[in-house]
Amino acid sequence: MNGELMAAEMAEQPDVLARVTARAPADTEAVRAVVPAPLAGVVFLARGSSDNAAVFGRYLAELRAGRPAGLAAPSLYTRYHATVDWGGYLVVALSQSGATPEIISTCRAMRAGGAVVLGITNEPGSALADAVDLLLSTDAGPERAVPATKTVTAQLAVLATVTSALRAGAANGTPGAGAGTPGAGAGTPDAAEGTPGAVGGAQAGGTLDGLPGAVAAVLADPGPVERLADRWRGLDRLVVAGRGLAYAAALETALKVKETTGILAEGISTADLLHGPIAAVYAGAPVLLVDGGGPADTDLDELRALLASRRAQAESLPVPSGLPEAVHVIAAVTRGQQLAYELARARHVNPDAPAHLSKVTATT
Repeated sequence: MNGELMAAEMAEQPDVLARVTARAPADTEAVRAVVPAPLAGVVFLARGSSDNAAVFGRYLAELRAGRPAGLAAPSLYTRYHATVDWGGYLVVALSQSGATPEIISTCRAMRAGGAVVLGITNEPGSALADAVDLLLSTDAGPERAVPATKTVTAQLAVLATVTSALRAGAANGTPGAGAGTPGAGAGTPDAAEGTPGAVGGAQAGGTLDGLPGAVAAVLADPGPVERLADRWRGLDRLVVAGRGLAYAAALETALKVKETTGILAEGISTADLLHGPIAAVYAGAPVLLVDGGGPADTDLDELRALLASRRAQAESLPVPSGLPEAVHVIAAVTRGQQLAYELARARHVNPDAPAHLSKVTATT
């Protein structure tokens, strides 16, 4: 077997995303019903690919809710046994398996500290269900390849719905007050996008309109990735850079490349790249620039010019144009999956079962 599982699961993504977007109005209402009022802030809890999805959620949550958002550190609870007052906070825990021990135990600790905990998983019958106040399923079906693909893009879509529910409640200064308000149409949890005075405005990531079709278009056009993978088959290292919502896509692309090929790939913010790491980007060094279809893309032209002056190999991969920002980023994540898959095949490595990895990593 040589990548058949990963390829099949990538191909399922348009159908999975269609289910998630069709369910968006019901999920929005469920989230509104549990959000603390007033909302103090939002914290995301995850590991691995789910942690990269959490970065996407962290950006959207702060933009849309107008409240602080951040990422939790599980070791504070599993190693340092911290006692923290989480009153007024929403914690969003992401776990594809719903079985990672440190995620479960940290959910319980944060919930005991007063947080409302929302879980997002592909396994609704998992242990995570008993550790949260509300569980949302990615409904992606079984995923057997070790590199997560359809569960990641489904998590991103669910996070867009969750964070739009926060904005709906926060727009009038009363987070959580939106319960009972009719939801947006299927696949459009951000109906207020662009409305004057809406929290986050046009920078809040856009709607999910067209998401299944955008991902289908990426999957139907593997040529740009195949050509780049053929050129880059001999890499030993790779920098993947993006900013804003695209930072999450850069992190996830780098992780997929590492998992499937063993290439030492680093996902980094385009801004952080300039704060020292650019010194390691030498002549001929490969850099993949990920645009997100949003305001943070203004950095990319300047960075391309700098990379050209250093004679680095700067490349980008296309996604369909004219998409809402959140959809553009999810399509870019799919492009990253394609690149990891094609690089693995070009290097004669089976991407379904990378060495030394398992589907569930049971960190504690």
